[in-house]
Amino acid sequence: MTSTNSNISKITKIAVLTSGGDSPGMNAAIRSVVRSCAYYKISCFGVKQGYQGLIEGKINPLGPRSVNNIINKGGTILKSARSNEFRTKEGREKAFHNLQKQGIEALVVIGGDGSFTGGLIFQEEFEISVIGIPGTIDNDIFGTSHTLGYDTALNTVVEAVDKIRDTAISHNRLFFVEVMGRDAGHIALNTGIGAGAEEILIPEEDMGLERLLESLKRSKKSGKLSSIVMVAEGDKIGKNVFELAEYIEENLPDYEVRVSVLGHMQRGGAPTCFDRVLASRMGLKAVEALRDGISANMVGINCGKMILTPLKKAIKGKSKIDTELVRVSEIMRL
Repeated sequence: MTSTNSNISKITKIAVLTSGGDSPGMNAAIRSVVRSCAYYKISCFGVKQGYQGLIEGKINPLGPRSVNNIINKGGTILKSARSNEFRTKEGREKAFHNLQKQGIEALVVIGGDGSFTGGLIFQEEFEISVIGIPGTIDNDIFGTSHTLGYDTALNTVVEAVDKIRDTAISHNRLFFVEVMGRDAGHIALNTGIGAGAEEILIPEEDMGLERLLESLKRSKKSGKLSSIVMVAEGDKIGKNVFELAEYIEENLPDYEVRVSVLGHMQRGGAPTCFDRVLASRMGLKAVEALRDGISANMVGINCGKMILTPLKKAIKGKSKIDTELVRVSEIMRL
């Protein structure tokens, strides 16, 4: 199936699901898909528990009133689940037959690159049109400047670090704060600048232990009695943030070192206004793309405009770190 097909332009039934890790804004996107379908007189269905729900037939009609009062809620009302069975041809056949029973011709997948990979394979095997909406706090998907949940995660982290800094200052401590970002340092870089961190460690920029040590020594000599070091979980300096903290404590005994791993709290909470608006725009764009006969694409945003990127490119591409922000962070650490 090609990414644009006139035979699928008369869509009458669309299903929406959330897959992979949850992110703030997913509910707002679900709401947008449902209400956009209602506007265009398209029947909409919600799939519970992602691709596993497709296999198990957990597909129910959704109307405008089904999505009342969810725009402000974190997580996903449709739930999310990993599905090893969907990785098999037999599992995908079950999923397809369940969609066929309901007469559903198109699928909106809200998730990350793993979810998009499953959706693309599903479309290539069966006559189902697929449009992706990027939902992940890591902001690591090619084809969009912002993914759903990223802005909310930034605000959550900055708020937490502001509170940690109060303790750091009170006790003259050095805090290593680990944030999510296994393959990309967007959260660490932006929140590090926003929270005034003395150092920022990200996978894209290998600072090295000795350079980090020298930098902290300079901070100490300049009169700083406390410091915050933001660490993306994918940073390559040490095996983990605890080993890194131990090394610094051994080599800088004047510092009292603590580690704070923010973990899954970054995924939770009410989405920011930015994420709510972005989700609303993305949901509408996804439905309108399907109406126009477009499939195998992901909705994204670039320079404030809604854009479409082929799913293959979104999956294979790599989001790039903003080098200007890296320069800003280096200057601000003085």
